[in-house]
Amino acid sequence: MLPALVFFGLFSFYPIVNAFYTSLFKQKLLSLAPPEYIGFGNYIYLLHSSTFWNSVRATAIFTVCTFVLLVGVSLLLAAFIASRKRIQSVLQMAYFSPAVVSSVVAAAVWMLIFDPRGLGNQAINAVLRTPGVDHKWLASATMLQISTILVYFWKYVGYFTIIFIAGLTSIPTTLHEAARIDGAGAWKDFWYVSFPLLKPTLVLVSVMSMIQCLRTFSTQYVFTQAGAPRGPIDVIAFGIYNTAIRDHQIGRASAMSVILFCLMLVLSWMQFRVSRSDDVSYL
Repeated sequence: MLPALVFFGLFSFYPIVNAFYTSLFKQKLLSLAPPEYIGFGNYIYLLHSSTFWNSVRATAIFTVCTFVLLVGVSLLLAAFIASRKRIQSVLQMAYFSPAVVSSVVAAAVWMLIFDPRGLGNQAINAVLRTPGVDHKWLASATMLQISTILVYFWKYVGYFTIIFIAGLTSIPTTLHEAARIDGAGAWKDFWYVSFPLLKPTLVLVSVMSMIQCLRTFSTQYVFTQAGAPRGPIDVIAFGIYNTAIRDHQIGRASAMSVILFCLMLVLSWMQFRVSRSDDVSYL
């Protein structure tokens, strides 16, 4: 275990400690001047910054909407794919394939779809029977938020679907057979047998998807570089990048990183605390 512990300490634990240490200083990224110790001054500044609170709001909207879609739809897709034994492997590969695509590539592909002449407008106009209307996917604040949610959902729903399928296949078949003998249909079998025993997998997917949503960055970056307004999608991770790289305020960016880390830690702890997945048993 020593190599893994050294790797974790060097590339994970040390950066966390160093970020907290750096957040206590006023420091320019490229300046040769020594950093100025200001204690919790960066945190106080962020608490009074409207830009930071806008990032919190944008992160909350993106995380809640994407989290609900990812967990709910991936669970339903997993139940559907697991029930199709003959084509299960084909469906798994089809849904998982977007997960292997780079986030930047995925955002670039969806930018073509969100183009005024792209498939996004054509599909909505075909449904609403409004030919020629531009729904401003990358211009309107609401549509821009929906666009980023769609890209993340498309990229990661297959990944979490595979995890749910693994959880479903680990449930002993004897339990399903006993439910069918007792007269349970497919829906009751899923709701009263599969779903309760999926609790550990559900917790895993919930925590992973929540952390993935909170640390989102690449899609927002690509969209804003293409001309989309920054405000509606200025999530915390994107704000950290702009504060450190564009404004050169490395101390302030480190404070934002520490706040984001603490937020992830608290929300993950709450999910584990509420779920208590160790209570699940097949016996």
